[in-house]
Amino acid sequence: MTAQVVASRDDLEPGEAMRLELDGPDGSLVEVALARAEDGEYYALSDICSHGQVSLSEGEVEGATIECWLHGSSFDLRTGRPLALPATRPVATYPVSYDGDRVLVDIDVAATTEPTT
Repeated sequence: MTAQVVASRDDLEPGEAMRLELDGPDGSLVEVALARAEDGEYYALSDICSHGQVSLSEGEVEGATIECWLHGSSFDLRTGRPLALPATRPVATYPVSYDGDRVLVDIDVAATTEPTT
């Protein structure tokens, strides 16, 4: 499988996010948050907060971060690294590419996470 078309560039305004369920390489569904940072770039990361096990796409996008609505943890959209407690573990991120106005996410590429320090 290759990158999947998930949206068009104008589906989200800067500062918005949406939840996606994408077909994983093993046939399972992968929950992904697609977020548009305030600079207009799209980012894809695991939709499940590493602390509270709730949907990150329901949180607020500010700058290049997304905040979990339940306990206030925030994550860097680019790296998945937690920036505010109570989360201490990163969330997976996935490559985003563009084909004209189409936004594509590749969940087949090993999800990346940055180690916490």
